[in-house]
Amino acid sequence: MMDFIMVPTILAIITLGIYKLFELFVCKKERLMLIEKMGDKYQPDVACMPKLYGNFSFSALKLGCLLVGMGLGLLIGFVICTSAIPGYLDKDVDNWRVYRETVSLVYGACVLSFGGIGLITAFIAELKLSKK
Repeated sequence: MMDFIMVPTILAIITLGIYKLFELFVCKKERLMLIEKMGDKYQPDVACMPKLYGNFSFSALKLGCLLVGMGLGLLIGFVICTSAIPGYLDKDVDNWRVYRETVSLVYGACVLSFGGIGLITAFIAELKLSKK
């Protein structure tokens, strides 16, 4: 169904991966050259050093809440489709064409809604944890 977009998408992903790989090696060489150029002249200022313990990321919480929300959205979409669409679990292909757009709309709406609710939940949890 979406074969027309798969080839450009795969090519774009491969191109981006190769670009990022080259960028990683070039940046590494540049950093090494800067370190060699500075030599022993650099003495770090302890007062300006960043605090590593205070810079905490909540990316795992955000990703976890997003995935839980999307999974819950798929489950709720399945429950809505099985209860609202007659013959959803049957293998009757003729009637399926009528309900295909409705089913995809229900699944998409549920996944996006519950994914958004999951991100809002992660945001609220992040605010509460950062206040402590």
